[in-house]
Amino acid sequence: MQAAGMRVETSKGEAWPGQHELNFRYDDAVTMADNHVIYKNGIKEMAQQSGQAVTFMAKPDHTWIGSSCHIHSSLWDGDDALFAGESPLFKQYLAGLVACAGEFAVFLAPNINSYKRYAAGSWAPTTLAWGYDNRTCGFRVVGHGKSLRVECRIPGADANPYLAFAAVLAAGLHGIENQLELAPAFTGNAYESDVKRFPHTLNEAITALEEGTVARSALGDDVVDHYLNYARTEQQLFDKAVTCYERERFFERG
Repeated sequence: MQAAGMRVETSKGEAWPGQHELNFRYDDAVTMADNHVIYKNGIKEMAQQSGQAVTFMAKPDHTWIGSSCHIHSSLWDGDDALFAGESPLFKQYLAGLVACAGEFAVFLAPNINSYKRYAAGSWAPTTLAWGYDNRTCGFRVVGHGKSLRVECRIPGADANPYLAFAAVLAAGLHGIENQLELAPAFTGNAYESDVKRFPHTLNEAITALEEGTVARSALGDDVVDHYLNYARTEQQLFDKAVTCYERERFFERG
């Protein structure tokens, strides 16, 4: 993968057997999305050659910690870091993420299984809180100087990076264009707070996108209608399916 131009800065084992974290060196949004997809495909091919399989489900097993796709973002003008010093632009951008992430949920968490990951104390956020180096929040501010950036901890490993990056940027730019005011940073355990929650089912995400206006303004009607159709179809198919849970729980109870 290094020979293919993939630059992984750090890598480590995570909470569950076979679960691994990879941190790519920063790049522009499209290049990073390309790297994300190429690396996933490469891992799948190498696993198959060894008679194994790899999954990027957000929550492969209900007893495990889920798998995430944390997105770090910042804005630059040439060599100038526009977030440095917690600039007004930085605050408006972050305010846009907090305000719009729920509406963009279908693009950040696209599958039925995506929402199984959001559980208190699981390292996956449940609220739209933001804080400094606070891993219980949906948005975590990290770095300093030119490296100051926002980490969106909401997407799972199943996210389409092109759509997730577009959603993050659209939300942030909405905050800048409308000069949204950033609420104070959250301190403490966001899981136990009353901060507005991120949608916890695909049905909730569908409703948020249907009722919102920011996504349509940023991405256009064709894009929003296409992914609403996808999400509704996915939900309808799931609603019709008889799951293993139902058989295991009710087979002899009926």
